[in-house]
Amino acid sequence: MKNYKIIKNLDNVKKGKIGEEIARRYLVSIGMTILCSNYRTKFGEIDIIAKLDNKIVFVEVKSRISKDYGLACEAVDNKKISKITSVAKYYLLVNNLKNYEIRFDVVEVYFYEEKINHIQNAF
Repeated sequence: MKNYKIIKNLDNVKKGKIGEEIARRYLVSIGMTILCSNYRTKFGEIDIIAKLDNKIVFVEVKSRISKDYGLACEAVDNKKISKITSVAKYYLLVNNLKNYEIRFDVVEVYFYEEKINHIQNAF
């Protein structure tokens, strides 16, 4: 991972972008194909949309530079889940993706530990 001391001093948007890039590289390393990043609609946004075998995987990435605010996945609340699932339905419809399994994952990026935690079927 990038130098923690440098990341610590960046604004939250830049930290998030670095976390998403780390997550993309990780997902590719485990065999996923990235279909889209930062897919936005009027309903919300999905950080990463990937394909693995016969699955479309919608991925929310959460990054942390310290333990101060708890686990990264705790930031994925019911409101966020509702937005992600709405955007996912729209993506599937617009792209006419049928007969795929659907999965929602969370990838936590912990800069202070240089650790990635991948939660499959998070919701």
